[in-house]
Amino acid sequence: MKVLQLINSLGAGGAEKLLVDAAITYSNLGIKVDILLLKNVKSPFIGKLEKEPSINLFSLSENNSVYNPLNILKLKRYFNKYDVVHVHLFPCLYWAATASLFKKRYRLVYTEHNTTNRRRNSLIFKILDEIFYRRYDEVVTISDSVDSNLKIHLGPSFKNITKIYNGIDLNEIAQAQSFTKEEMGLEKSQIALIQVSSFTPQKNQNFLIKAMTKLPNNYRLFLIGDGPLKTASENYAKEIGVDQRVHFLGIRSDVPRWLKSVEIVLLSSHFEGLSLSSVEGLASGKPFLASNVPGLSEVVQNAGILFDNDDVESLVISIENLIKDEQYYQTTVLNCQKRAARYDILNMCKQYQMIYQKSQS
Repeated sequence: MKVLQLINSLGAGGAEKLLVDAAITYSNLGIKVDILLLKNVKSPFIGKLEKEPSINLFSLSENNSVYNPLNILKLKRYFNKYDVVHVHLFPCLYWAATASLFKKRYRLVYTEHNTTNRRRNSLIFKILDEIFYRRYDEVVTISDSVDSNLKIHLGPSFKNITKIYNGIDLNEIAQAQSFTKEEMGLEKSQIALIQVSSFTPQKNQNFLIKAMTKLPNNYRLFLIGDGPLKTASENYAKEIGVDQRVHFLGIRSDVPRWLKSVEIVLLSSHFEGLSLSSVEGLASGKPFLASNVPGLSEVVQNAGILFDNDDVESLVISIENLIKDEQYYQTTVLNCQKRAARYDILNMCKQYQMIYQKSQS
C-alpha cells in the first residue's frame, strides 16, 4: 500500500508534528508513506525525516502561496501514483477535493484538526464545505468536540465521518533527559513555566505574559514556537515590564527535554482540536494546566488542571496552589500521566491503517 500525506507545509504546528511522527510510525508498520507539501519552509521536522530514507518528501513550491488555485493542477500529477491520499488542513482540503475530480483512482481521506474555524461563520463557505467534504471517502475527526462540531456544521446527511483520537510517541517523552537549571539559564530558586504552540490568536500567549505580572519575581515563562504574532508578543512583554522574565525560544527540536525541565506545562488556547501539545504536557511528568475550552476540557478534566479562559486570577491561583502543595503537585503529575496513556500514536496509526485498507465505494 502506498500512502501520500498532503499538508500546507511542515512549519511549526501540532498537525505538522503529528503528520511526521505518524508517517514514521506507518513506515514501521510496513506502509509505504510519502509526504507532499504545498510549500517548503524551514522546519526541524525535515531534519527528523532525513533520518527516514524510506519516506520521500516532495513540495510544489518554495515561494508560491498555498492559496494559489494552480496548486490543483500540480497535485493531480501526484495523486494517482498512490492508493491513498491523506489530506490535512485548509486549503489542502479544497485543493485535493477539486483535484480528485480528475480520474480519481485512490482513496481520499481528510483529517479535521480543529474544533472550529472562520469558514463556518460564512454562508458561502458553509455551502462550499458541504460540496468539498463530500469528495472524501472518509473524514476523520480527532476529538469528541471536533466530531460533534463538524457534524453540526455539515449536517446529518454526511455518513463518512469517523473519530480517531490523536496520538503522540509516548516513548520519546519518557526517554527525554531534562536540562539542569544552569543549562536553562536559571537559578535554583527560580520556577519555570512553559507553553509550546504557534504564535496565533488561538494560542493566546499574551494572556500568559500578562499573568507574569501577577506571579512572584522568581517565576520565568518559556515560550516555544513561531508564528505571525511572535514579534507582537515580544513587544507586549517589554511594554508591561516582564521581558526579562519571559523567554522566547523559537522553534525547537528538543521540546521533550524542555517539557521535562520546567515545573509546570501550560496551554492557554481559546479552542483546540485535540492538541498534541496538551497530550505531551500530560505525559511530561509535570503538572499540566490548560484553559477550560472545547478540545482541552475533555482531555484534561479529572487529570490535569483547568483554569478559566482568559482569567489571569484563575491561572495564577492554580499555579501557586501547585507550587505550595507538594502532595497535590505529585498527585496531579500521576493523574496526567495516566490520562496521556490513552493517546499512544501506535493505536492511532493502526486505526488509520484500517481506514486506508477499506475498499473504495
